[in-house]
Amino acid sequence: MDQVECVIVGAGVVGLAIARRLARAGREVVVLEAAEAIGTGTSSRNSEVIHAGIYYAAGSMMARMCVSGKTALYAYCRDHDIPHRNCGKLIVATRPEEVDKLQSIKARAAANGVGDMQLLSGKDARALEPALDCQAALLSPSTGIVDSHALMLSLRGEAEATGAAFAFHAPLLQARVQGEGIEIDVGGEAPMSLQCRLLINAAGLAATMVARRIDGMPVDRIPPAYLAKGNYFSCSARSPFSHLIYPVPEPGGLGVHLTLDLAGQAKFGPDVEWIDSIDYVVDPARANRFYPAIRRYWPGLPDGALIPGYAGIRPKIVPPAVAVQDFVIQGPHEHGVAGLINLFGIESPGLTSCLALADHVADLAQA
Repeated sequence: MDQVECVIVGAGVVGLAIARRLARAGREVVVLEAAEAIGTGTSSRNSEVIHAGIYYAAGSMMARMCVSGKTALYAYCRDHDIPHRNCGKLIVATRPEEVDKLQSIKARAAANGVGDMQLLSGKDARALEPALDCQAALLSPSTGIVDSHALMLSLRGEAEATGAAFAFHAPLLQARVQGEGIEIDVGGEAPMSLQCRLLINAAGLAATMVARRIDGMPVDRIPPAYLAKGNYFSCSARSPFSHLIYPVPEPGGLGVHLTLDLAGQAKFGPDVEWIDSIDYVVDPARANRFYPAIRRYWPGLPDGALIPGYAGIRPKIVPPAVAVQDFVIQGPHEHGVAGLINLFGIESPGLTSCLALADHVADLAQA
């Protein structure tokens, strides 16, 4: 049986960042990916926003990974010529009763180490964005956007340059602890078995399923899986905005917000629906609920401007009735299986946090 030091399951942005981190540290790494290429799931179906770390609970792993990951990601993009833009974000209060909420958002951000938030009057916000309609706003200067595909290609290239190997169409079928290692059965067109000393489950939407295929992994340590589908619409009209525009958060989410791609085209989302199986079809009729939400802050949105764009699915580990989840990263201390690290619930801000998450996993691998 072939032996390798580290096997990573999943070649999304987080799996790629971990592969790069471990390979650059001199570890022997093989990445198994069930799909045909890197980043075909959540990593390529998101808003590509570099988040500042504003909304997460103070002290949560999401908050810590996002704030440190943001700094690392901007530096990586600059050093590796990854297309990105530090465009900033405006969180807008469109009704008088929402204005006081901006101060509490600013306080939460400060508790997370995001100290650059600026309260703006409606007049000052409109000076930045003349097409905007709002009572007041909160400016997040450190929010930005990134070309996620270019980022993933760079991470893969650096991982391979330092010895990491990738196997595609290679799903993990079963794994079991054997002596001081973990044996893995790999499917696909060329089935094989491997033995590794370290197995990292970074399978995103499939992470709970992968964990259930590992003999010896305690079932009660595997969280349930839920699928939250976000529908996004593109805008055929030219965007008048240079900042991202987010409404004041509402119960259950961040509302229908405006993000930009690097070409300046506006896209709107997400319109969240909880689903039972993976489905990326966007129903054009869902645009009907977007128009009134968007026109609260952009009254000039033309009729018929919204076009079905794409859908992404968040790997939730809490049900719809639970408003907040956190990243869950388990090592042997949590589940008792030597040589196994599981990453569950790595949704937004996973893209922003990818380099920080890789450092965290590397630290666990040394423990």
